[in-house]
Formats: sequence, structure tokens, C-alpha cells
Amino acid sequence: MHIKLASLFLLFLSLSIYTNAQLPNYDIEIVTCVESLVPNGLGRSRMFSTTVEVNYLDFTTKQTADKKDRNKSDRKDIRLKDYEETKLLNLYNEGGIRFQNVASNDALVTSKINDMLSQGWELFFVESGVESKMISVSVKKELLKMGIKLLLDDDSKNDNKDDPNGLFLTRYYFRKTLD
Repeated sequence: MHIKLASLFLLFLSLSIYTNAQLPNYDIEIVTCVESLVPNGLGRSRMFSTTVEVNYLDFTTKQTADKKDRNKSDRKDIRLKDYEETKLLNLYNEGGIRFQNVASNDALVTSKINDMLSQGWELFFVESGVESKMISVSVKKELLKMGIKLLLDDDSKNDNKDDPNGLFLTRYYFRKTLD
């Protein structure tokens, strides 16, 4: 009986060690591209990545039913001053969509992705979104030609309904297995 229990214990122990050994530990990096849809070339487009590590717990409070402390983190302490910024071209100007700008931005982003891959990073997720009312008919037509579908029916009742300004944001998530 003792031999069976010892064997069973060793089996569970080895499965536990094997399972834990199979769980990868990753380092994560995020590259964010913000591309302007502001007319007349007035917007700013950039690609960002951080160069410092931050502990989110330094700026986090825990809320409970009994404890309702307000998070008093100062914005100036949260704001990073060390990051990598690459200038991108605006997608849209007074003449409409600038396809040369789109191609140039693609080349810059591809260069960054290839650099990350050569450093051993794996691109494992990409997320994008648009923030814009884009009511201007000419802007809608140009974006539809490019295949970018936005919120074409805007039922908002605010004063910014005819505001053609906007941003196209893409986040690239990279991971690297830690040794």
C-alpha cells in the first residue's frame, strides 16, 4: 500500500513539474502607431515604443466595499519621458488620402517589425481602431476606396457631429520567451 501511495505521489509530482516546465514565461513589448486623419496635413502621426519598465502597482489602488480610497497618483509621475518615437506621415491631407504616405508608413512599420523579429521577438497580436466621426462625404469616399470602413452612420447628437478629425491607432503586441 505504501509503495502504491509513494508511486502515485511521485507520478503527481513529476506531472506537476512537467506541467510547470511547459508554461512559458514571456516578456511583452507593445508598439503603437497613431496615424492622423486630420485634414490639411495639420495632424501628427507617430510610432511609439517604451524604453523603460514600469510597475503598474505603483499607480494602482484597490477598491473594496469598505475602502473607497481615491487613486491619487499624480499624472506627472505616470507620464513617461523615456520612449522611442518615430515620425510617420499623415494619411490624409487637403487632396484626400495620400497613398504615398500610406506606403511610407507601411515601410517604416515593417522596418520596426523586422527589427523586433531579428531581436527574437514574436509578433503575436495586432489590434487597430479608429476614433472619428468622419461625416465629410469626400473623406468617407476616399477611405472606402482604401477599404477602411468606419462608423458611417453617426447618430450622435453632439456639436462635433460634422468634425472630420480623427485617429487611426494600431497596436502591435510582441512577446519573447524568457529563459
